[in-house]
Amino acid sequence: MARTVTGPTERVVIVGAGLAGLSAAMRLAGAGREVTVLERDDVPGGRAGQLALEGPSGTFRIDTGPTVLTMPDLIADAFDSVGEQMSDWLELTPVAPLYRAFYPDGSRLDVHANVDEMAEEINSVIGPDEAAGYRRYVDFVSELYRYEMTDFIDRNIDSPLDLLTPNLARLVAIGGFRRLAPKVRQFLRDPRTERVFSFQAMYAGLSPYDALAIYAVIAYMDSVAGVYFPRGGMHAVPEAMAAAAQKHGVTFRYGTEVTRVETRGNRAVAVHTADGERIEADTVVLNPDLPVAYRDLLGRTPWSVRRLRYSPSCFLLLAGSDASYSQIAHHNIHFGRSWKGVFRELIDERKLMSDPSLLVTNPTHSDPALAPDGKQIYYVLFPTPNLDADIDWRTEAPRYRDEIVRVLEERGYRGFGDAIEVESTTSPLDWEMRGMERGAPFAAAHNFVQTGPFRPRNMWGENVVFTGSGTQPGVGVPMVLVSGRLAAERILGTDPLYHSRALR
Repeated sequence: MARTVTGPTERVVIVGAGLAGLSAAMRLAGAGREVTVLERDDVPGGRAGQLALEGPSGTFRIDTGPTVLTMPDLIADAFDSVGEQMSDWLELTPVAPLYRAFYPDGSRLDVHANVDEMAEEINSVIGPDEAAGYRRYVDFVSELYRYEMTDFIDRNIDSPLDLLTPNLARLVAIGGFRRLAPKVRQFLRDPRTERVFSFQAMYAGLSPYDALAIYAVIAYMDSVAGVYFPRGGMHAVPEAMAAAAQKHGVTFRYGTEVTRVETRGNRAVAVHTADGERIEADTVVLNPDLPVAYRDLLGRTPWSVRRLRYSPSCFLLLAGSDASYSQIAHHNIHFGRSWKGVFRELIDERKLMSDPSLLVTNPTHSDPALAPDGKQIYYVLFPTPNLDADIDWRTEAPRYRDEIVRVLEERGYRGFGDAIEVESTTSPLDWEMRGMERGAPFAAAHNFVQTGPFRPRNMWGENVVFTGSGTQPGVGVPMVLVSGRLAAERILGTDPLYHSRALR
């Protein structure tokens, strides 16, 4: 049995209304706990926020965090916990193609969730041998998913000994602990397919040349299981979760900043707010970035947290625009000529990409109502080093914004800069100011010694539970939704053999 909170658990205070905090709140409310969520912002969502930018033509509503939604059954499971149907609160539309990949040789590849459709696309663009290799790759990542999810992701882990299950042997047997890039090349020999099915290692904060093959499970989640988009943007997800939680008794207090957790010995007894209020609690759930929560709220940072290495960061340009581009899809990946060099520069040399690979999301492709009539929204993400790099973003940010516009126009977005009506930028320094350690929105990197039981655990003392990307199981929307359920299980003492509907 996994370790659980000791003592009374009736009154739960959750600090932060991010996706993980909301996932925990819904499950705790469904189990009859008295739940109060304290959120410093005026709306729920945390990293999954949204800006309303006013331009001459009207309002552009632009998501500020994750743009790729996979595994929606995990959201449905949270609604199930309070007896609600997700479809009554949230409208999700499949994104097709999932991605459109553009390559420096002028070719492009559409990524589809349907295996037959994707195999035909690869056959048409590259050839039949690569299409056959893709089918074998899908079999491999599907096996990874089956072996990993139940025993290594969807459960609370207290010790490396918890990993000693039959599925560990199965993962070893299929090569899950080899390096990702060479494992992918066993199936996919063309650089174009290799890139589009291994770039997801960046979400884990690693180069595919350093990441373990088990992280190909991220490719399963987003390139086999499918990608969706909510009407109203990604921020509609936390808005819907918060509304359903409130209906079932969760108290939300927005605009309330928590400054510290009061402890007696190894037990939390209350939280204190910036306006001097003391709120008693039987149990405290902390949704802020884990190292920040330890340092700023608990006033202590254990060695397991001090030793962490962090993922690369990113620079975001969010733009409301007059221009539309017929060649793009909802999600677009533009690969430069350099591939291994990108990761060397970002991670090893800690410098900006000299030959960028980048993501451009066009949310109005799926939901035109996010912008005024005839206008478009562009979410442009350039990976960058985190704040361990010697880059002064106070002076670099304006220059890099202009460099992004130059690269976009060079990659086919003609007139992009002149067409911008409203914009907002986010640099690694801005991410840090929003509460993300080292300005890393993808949290601590998932190298071997920061994965599974070696990642910071989601409990401190007798009754403090962490949730979010900084703890187990890790980064990404599916993972933080799972982390909310795992946090609730630490409090409720749910049988660890239970698994949500989404993962059966």
